[in-house]
Amino acid sequence: MKKRHEQKLVILSLALLLAFNLPLVLLFDHADAILGIPVIYGYFFSIWIFSIVVSFLVVKRYYE
Repeated sequence: MKKRHEQKLVILSLALLLAFNLPLVLLFDHADAILGIPVIYGYFFSIWIFSIVVSFLVVKRYYE
């Protein structure tokens, strides 16, 4: 894997570490719901899907 792609994945990992840090997670921890889904679940799953898509795009560009 190229050094540039490795660096992108390391930056993604650090961003995820910050996104799942407790003070930031507590900002979304309240009783409100959007379309019947609690806000904190929407936050977790949106960050999770975003990380999957970004890592897929980085790895896909490596194999082309």
